[in-house]
Amino acid sequence: MSHGAEGSVRAILYALGANFGIAVAKFAAAAWTGSGSMLAEAIHSTADCVNQLLLLLGMREARRPESVDHPLGHHRAAYFWSMVVALLLFFMGGAFSVYEGVERMLHPQPLQNGLIAMAVLGVAVILEAFSLAGALREIRKIARGRPFLRWFRESRQSELMVVAGEDIAALAGLVLAFAAVAATVLTGDPLWDALGTLAVGVVLMVIAVAIMIEVKSLIVGESADPEQRAAIETFIAAQPEVAQVFNVITLAWGERIVIAVKARMADDETISGAEMVRRINAVEERIQAEFRSARWVFFEPDVK
Repeated sequence: MSHGAEGSVRAILYALGANFGIAVAKFAAAAWTGSGSMLAEAIHSTADCVNQLLLLLGMREARRPESVDHPLGHHRAAYFWSMVVALLLFFMGGAFSVYEGVERMLHPQPLQNGLIAMAVLGVAVILEAFSLAGALREIRKIARGRPFLRWFRESRQSELMVVAGEDIAALAGLVLAFAAVAATVLTGDPLWDALGTLAVGVVLMVIAVAIMIEVKSLIVGESADPEQRAAIETFIAAQPEVAQVFNVITLAWGERIVIAVKARMADDETISGAEMVRRINAVEERIQAEFRSARWVFFEPDVK
């Protein structure tokens, strides 16, 4: 397992542990207080637990070996499960919360033991912040100094992207729920709790859509991230056997990369076919040694 994959697993486990404890506490508090915001948050935390288990399943499936039917392996399975997780976040978390918020606006219910709900939400904020800090720590190891939003747009690690997005959505939702419950306690008006439930749902749906857009792009097919792509092109052009690079195509394949090269080889008019093959093999071996994620390299000599 690569360093990036290990970091993703750690981030998922941080989130899973935090969300399981949070979900249990939220359901108990929702039953005790009758808070719609708390119930929405409890459903959200449960959905997050399911999502993290699905991400682990996707990473396990991605490690299945190559076969005749899947000659490049199953590495892109991680993208499929990341999309499933984003859809669950949208519907189980976001859409349900919006429905619950609208229902409570139409049929207000008094909030009981509001201070208990605030205490549970406060503890949940701390646990969720711990989970997000773990995810951000793993992201910093591979972001190479890029700001978070730039890393999010350029990252090819869908599972780490999803965990970070979920944690941000969860923390924002908890803050909104805390504010809604606090406003309800202070004013005695349950409308604030209904508005908080609605706001939590909107936040979850917006972040879920952002994740889906990025994962869809990976499923369709993205190159290696821009910095790595530029480094690969520069490395190939610097090889003594290569006279001119015509085109380099990279394709993100889970935690692996597929590279296709079209180039003119040095002394291509004077060397034998066997020598041409030897030089191409030498360049491919160096590419794979320099870029450990380059599992497949396809090199086509050309004279145009």
